[in-house]
Parts: sequence; C-alpha cells; structure tokens
Amino acid sequence: MEFAHVPVLLEECIRGLNIKPGGTYIDGTVGGAGHAAEILARLDREGTLLGIDRDGCAVEAAGKRLEALGARARVIVEKGNFSDIKQVCEKHGIGEADGILLDLGVSSYQLEEEERGFSYQRDALLDMRMDESAELTAETVINEYPEERLARVIREYGEEKWAARIASFITERRKRKRIRTTGELVDIIKAAIPAGARRSGPHPAKRTFQAVRIEVNDELGHLRKAIAPAAEMLAKGGRLCIITFHSLEDRIVKEEFLKLTKRCTCPPELPVCVCGKVPVGRIVNRKPILPSREEVENNPRARSAKLRILEKTAGEGL
Repeated sequence: MEFAHVPVLLEECIRGLNIKPGGTYIDGTVGGAGHAAEILARLDREGTLLGIDRDGCAVEAAGKRLEALGARARVIVEKGNFSDIKQVCEKHGIGEADGILLDLGVSSYQLEEEERGFSYQRDALLDMRMDESAELTAETVINEYPEERLARVIREYGEEKWAARIASFITERRKRKRIRTTGELVDIIKAAIPAGARRSGPHPAKRTFQAVRIEVNDELGHLRKAIAPAAEMLAKGGRLCIITFHSLEDRIVKEEFLKLTKRCTCPPELPVCVCGKVPVGRIVNRKPILPSREEVENNPRARSAKLRILEKTAGEGL
C-alpha cells in the first residue's frame, strides 16, 4: 500500500509558515510528504527542506516523492522523532529554521495497513508502534499493565468514562488467554460498555484505541519535549505550526505556547523584576484555525484538526 496522508489544513499551514524561497523549513512529521511537497514547491536553490519521521516507511516514501519532484532546493529526509529536532538539525549542519511544521495526525497508511494494528475496524495483531523498532507494543500494554494502570491510561489518554470497566473486562479475559489481536480487544470493549451507551457517539473502541496508541508511542511526552526546542530553533520571525487532533494534544500546545509568550515570572510580591525573562514569541492566532466545511466533507479525518501558530520574536534562543 502507498504511504499516504491527505494533508490537513494545507493552505492554512502554507500561509502560516510564511515561506521565504531561500529559507530553511522543517517538517517534523513528514509522513507521505503532503505538506512537505507544497513547502518544497516554494523554495529556490538557496532553500532547505528537512523532513523527519519516526516511521521508516514514511521516511522511504517521503524521500522518493520529494526526489521525484526534481526540486532545486536542498532536501534531507531523516528517520527520527520530532522531539529530537535539535540533534537531527545539528547532524545536518542546520543552525536555525524559518519555519517548522508538526502534524500530529496518524497517516492513512498506518490506519489501513493491517499489520500495524492501529485500526479498530481491521483485525490485526496488536502493535500500534509508529516506530517499528521500538520495544513497547499494544499487546504488551493490554496484557501486562496492571489493571489500575491500564484503567488510568484509558481514562486519561482516551477520555473514556467506562475506563475502569473496560480495564476490568480486559484483565478478566487475559487471565484465560493472552489478547493478541485488535478484533479480540474490540469485542472485549463492546462487552464492557453497556448497550445503551453504544447506541450513540463514535465507535465504542475509538477512545480506548486512541489511549493505547498514545501510550505505546509516548505521543504526549514527545510533544511536551518538542515545543520549546522547536521554538528555540526558529530564526527571528520564523513560525512554528502545530496541527492537533484531540483535546489532550491541543491543551499541551496551548499551554506551551503561552509559556513561550510569557513575560516576567517573578513572584508578584517582588517590587522589581529579577528574572529578566522576555517573551520568546507571539501567538499568531489566538483561537485555533479549523478546517473548512468543504475540507471536512472531502476528508472526514480533518474534522477534529486544529492549527496553532507561534512566531519567534526574540532575537536569540530561549
């Protein structure tokens, strides 16, 4: 299957990055290179595009697609995590960037490739690793986490009100037999959630699968680690654009952006500022940018997307 991820909020991201033809741009979640291709099309011989992805299949596919475009700009595609953006840039001699994009969505390839085990609509082995070389899998989480820890993961990362009941049903089932497939897990979740609660809303397994995927890939931890270093990497006037797909991600981006725009952090009782803190940047859009109705109709996976943009205003790093 071709590695594909229909780029969400594409025009809004391109406008938000405010691309300069000779600038340096980083797509920290390059995926199938949907956003990256549009960035590259706007660069000249002085420009540089660095694509990063933790998924080896994405790196291979993005490299081929960008190479096929015959771009004049310098193009680098590297396997890695966006939370290690500074180290990847140092490796390639990139000191600062004019724009950085992070699209936190799961690609169509990952959802639909059965062996990856991301989808509750396809029966497959429980995996859910974005980086297939990582050790932790969904099977380990489901079968080896203590019931209380499993319930906390499902409740906090899936915002699932039936978390305790789902975790209880999982632990009872695994006493008899190890749970190995997504189909088995879906059946357990359906049995755990009362019939009345399953009649409305999203698929009953959606929140639990989201929670397990986030846990397996430490998605929120990497996001927290990434934002300040990414902002530090920006040149003055550079933009950091982040697309989120659920409230947990969006909350982290909003909070981290606010920290970067905050002035003095001294206690209120001090008569004068002693911390000397100045804002690193400014928030370009006070409210998140949402997809248009037309985009949602053409790509239903865009419906929960939110774009927030930070512009670097400080002349130097953090």
